Amino acid sequence: MNTNQSGRVRGPGGGRRLATRAALLAAGAALLTGCGSNQLVTFADMSSAFNREIFWMSVWAIAFSIIIFIGVSYALFSTVRRFREENNAAAPEQFHGNNRLEVVLVAVPVLIVIVLSVLTVRSMARLNPTPENATTVTALARQFWWNFSYPTATAAAGGVVTNGNEMVMPTRNPVAVTITAGDVMHAFWAPNLGGQRNATPGTEKTWQIDTDRPGAYQGNCSMLCGASHANMRFKVIALEPERYNAFLQAAAAYRAPTPAPGSAEERGYTLFMQGKPSTGALACAACHRVQGTPANGAAGPDLSFFGTRRTLGAGMWEGERAEEMLLPWLANSPGVKPGSLMPPYNGATYQVNGKVQKGGVLTEAELSDIAAYLRSLRLPEEADYWRGTPVIGGTPDSAQGGSQ
Repeated sequence: MNTNQSGRVRGPGGGRRLATRAALLAAGAALLTGCGSNQLVTFADMSSAFNREIFWMSVWAIAFSIIIFIGVSYALFSTVRRFREENNAAAPEQFHGNNRLEVVLVAVPVLIVIVLSVLTVRSMARLNPTPENATTVTALARQFWWNFSYPTATAAAGGVVTNGNEMVMPTRNPVAVTITAGDVMHAFWAPNLGGQRNATPGTEKTWQIDTDRPGAYQGNCSMLCGASHANMRFKVIALEPERYNAFLQAAAAYRAPTPAPGSAEERGYTLFMQGKPSTGALACAACHRVQGTPANGAAGPDLSFFGTRRTLGAGMWEGERAEEMLLPWLANSPGVKPGSLMPPYNGATYQVNGKVQKGGVLTEAELSDIAAYLRSLRLPEEADYWRGTPVIGGTPDSAQGGSQ
């Protein structure tokens, strides 16, 4: 459904009324969808045409529920009052059934179910088809991170544009998200933007999300998927169409910069590509992709724009906290995120498929060199999707800058 045809409320009065109605649902929705984020995530966000459709459909269900509650309560208390024992000493009159009452008790629920069924089918017909003008994004879910790729954007360095744990989308246009999983079942849910879908290995499901309001939105995996299910988060950054197109063009043309000779970035690049066989430290390039370099791994998130990100560990840390946690993360990822399959580089042990393995060893200086190289992987400033983007429902800390 094109958001331009979604019955968007016009005028300040209509906006205030919708906001008031949405606030009635926000508290309960936040309890259902909070999951440890410092942002308010709620399906009562009326900037999404998907949520508006569901809201108006739910109004009918709530109205019928109230009518039924009032009717049943009135009948109950009226009957109790009218037929109290002290008011009716004589034996009760015997009769067989009440055809009129029985017809009403059957007809009214059937009518309500028919009305709700018609409304549900209408909403499904509006929301399920993917419009031809929709922006396409593919979401791959794995334990415990996300990869978002853009099938229509071919990278000059080869492959398609991909970003780990941070999904960028345009506003005022439906976005068709195709989701799959690479290991166990997961589920994609950014409540402010639309409904959720399960990610099942070996299958692909497509549905749409949307928003009229630019900003950074919180998303979570909503399917229990292992030790770090609660730490499997992501951000959705919605940009004005012009900014989104600028991001996509810059991302397609992006090639990782060549480090200056003798710099920390160059030393980090060498370690990233080759590891350190003498201490058993594996090469990062075996699992991660960086556009414009030999690194083309698929076992971990794409790191091509790592320096532009403001989250780390699939959303475990944001902003300045992500900056502080980068070295501890590189040193011992499984130690700070349970179930992480990234090997530690401080010699600690970790498990892969139930088998205990020992990680390699890198010095603190070598880890700092890798961190310096990762921070250098930045999009041009004009394509920085975090620049000036408000964090929707976030605390002041969540809006602070970072580079992860």
